[in-house]
Amino acid sequence: MNAATSPPSPRGTLNREIQAREAHRVTLIGAAIDFLVGLLKVVVGWLVGSAALIADGIHSFSDLVTDGFVLAATHFGRQAPDSDHPYGHGRIETLATLWLGSVLIFVAGGIAWASLARLLSGTPIPAPGLWAMGVAVLSLVAKEWIFRYTLKVAKRVHSRLLEANAWHSRSDALSTAVVLVGLVAAQFGVGWVDAVAAIIVGVMVGQVGWRLLWESSRELIDTALPEDDQERMQRIAEAVSGVDSVHDLRTRSVGSHVVLDLHIVVPPRLTVSEAHEIGNAVSRQLRKAYPELADVTFHIDPEDDSDQIEHSLRPGLPLRSDIETMLDEVWQDCPAWRNRVALDLHYLAEQIDVSVYVRRLPAGQSLDDAAHELRECSPHLGWMGRLRVWQGPGKG
Repeated sequence: MNAATSPPSPRGTLNREIQAREAHRVTLIGAAIDFLVGLLKVVVGWLVGSAALIADGIHSFSDLVTDGFVLAATHFGRQAPDSDHPYGHGRIETLATLWLGSVLIFVAGGIAWASLARLLSGTPIPAPGLWAMGVAVLSLVAKEWIFRYTLKVAKRVHSRLLEANAWHSRSDALSTAVVLVGLVAAQFGVGWVDAVAAIIVGVMVGQVGWRLLWESSRELIDTALPEDDQERMQRIAEAVSGVDSVHDLRTRSVGSHVVLDLHIVVPPRLTVSEAHEIGNAVSRQLRKAYPELADVTFHIDPEDDSDQIEHSLRPGLPLRSDIETMLDEVWQDCPAWRNRVALDLHYLAEQIDVSVYVRRLPAGQSLDDAAHELRECSPHLGWMGRLRVWQGPGKG
């Protein structure tokens, strides 16, 4: 048995850099729109005397802080693994998504609370005029466009953080829509419509924030991929030539990437190098089907031990150095042992199969006779399973 990790390929590292650049580009475009729209809202709101428009402009300026946070998180979260973070830095994006989801819930609560207070107090809203409504429409179109653009990039680069920021932009668009409804209603003397619409929007934004919090929390506790994906991964692995079966397949997400562990059962008497290459072939096929796989660790098993106690928790069988010492003591007078050129050990079914390769045997002694002699000289070695004597240079 052996375990090996298949490291990220250079293509995966390149993809990570490309994804980071795309995330930075869309976030910078969003930040520029937030700045221009916020400035326009504040100026026009001040000129026409609209407190709602000024408040919405300040809200847009506050989004610049979030955009800066997203830039930093995508920069550090997409960096390649290092000695301190062998699985990469994807959890940075996960934590940032948790924070952004919390911000959305906070914003939702603020919108709903302020609107409810305004509804109950019956505060009159003056007619704002066409300029204020025009600015609100322009802001709504701009924020809806950046939402769609950011969400498209988020799905392409598999970033929940960008998706969260996209929904943050959508919450701003909805907030602006509420302001617009209020401005139009105030223009016709029906100011309470603004407060009711704002409460509905607050509930919608809160649902989005809760969904992001839930998904990020599941990732932090290493929740597996959906069952359909796990079953497909198992089918892909078992279809590779030389694989008898696969068990203990485990998955977890790290940011936008996926980490996979699995046990691969191969024919029991393969050489270590051949079994390892079968594992590499499994890794290549899985990466081809799932490009988001950042790390694949496979454990080679010579038999299916999925229903048994973990090997490291069982009483151990002797290793080669101890075995050779024991066999030297009991077989020192046996010609087959004295003329050996190689010794193969196979740990199977809680026993050790022993194959002795000899250069030559005494005249008249067959390979079966030699094996029978060795067996008679070691009746007390309970760990010994099948015993064979071969003539030749051995498999080493």
